[in-house]
Parts: sequence; structure tokens; C-alpha cells
Amino acid sequence: MKILSWLLVILGVVGLVSVRALEDKIFYDPFLNYFHEANKNISFPPFEWGKLIVGYLFRFILNLFFSCVIIHFIFKNKEWTIQGALLITIIFAITFPIYLYCIYDRFEIGYLFSFYMRRFVIQPLILLLIVPMFYYRKQMGKEVQ
Repeated sequence: MKILSWLLVILGVVGLVSVRALEDKIFYDPFLNYFHEANKNISFPPFEWGKLIVGYLFRFILNLFFSCVIIHFIFKNKEWTIQGALLITIIFAITFPIYLYCIYDRFEIGYLFSFYMRRFVIQPLILLLIVPMFYYRKQMGKEVQ
């Protein structure tokens, strides 16, 4: 059973890597090249708000699913999986409108600020905090018992 759990964790990681690797094929994101160029002088790309928002939401759902698979099969605790999903969703709910404002402002608010807000929107960075946090929580639970 332990081997199956670790295989599913690996599957979750492969899923997250696949979302990243296939981002230019499966998501509408005209800002991929804009930020890959790392050139502040490149022109602001044309885009469609509706397609852009749907693309980011679809990407969020995929990242959330694979992140929950990882959390669930590392800790085997349904409550923690739900808490992790809630934390990821809260971070997205905070950062996504800010990033949309950055786009509306044509990144005049700051190139690096916009770049890093985009990172929180399109990548499951919060997972890098949740896993150690839950691991610490698990270790503290062992000490209490």
C-alpha cells in the first residue's frame, strides 16, 4: 500500500510538471512570451479577457487537483487535503484579482511585481509551504501522543 501511495504522489508531481511543460499548448496565455523574453521593452501583447480568465481558471483547477493528490497521498489525511485545497484556493483568490489588475494596468504597477504575481497565479508555489507545514504538524502530533 505504501508503494501505491508514493506512486500516486509521483503521479501528482508528474501532473504538475506536465501542466508546466504543456502550458503553451493547452492554455491561452499571450503573456508567456512576454515574460519569457525578460525584456521590459517588448510590446504589451493583445489578448481577450474572457479566454485569458478561463485559461487561468482551468490551469488553477488542474494545479489544485494535482496538488491535492500530492497532499493526500503523502499524509493520508482527508481533513488536511481539504485544508490544503482551501489554503491554495485562498491564495489564488487573493493573487488572481491582483494579477488581473496588473494586466489591466498593462504592468505599469511594476514589471517584477506583475511577474511574481503571475507566478502565484499559474504555479502551485503554495504547495512548497503546505507540505513542510503539514509534515511539521504531523511530527508535533507524534510528540504530543
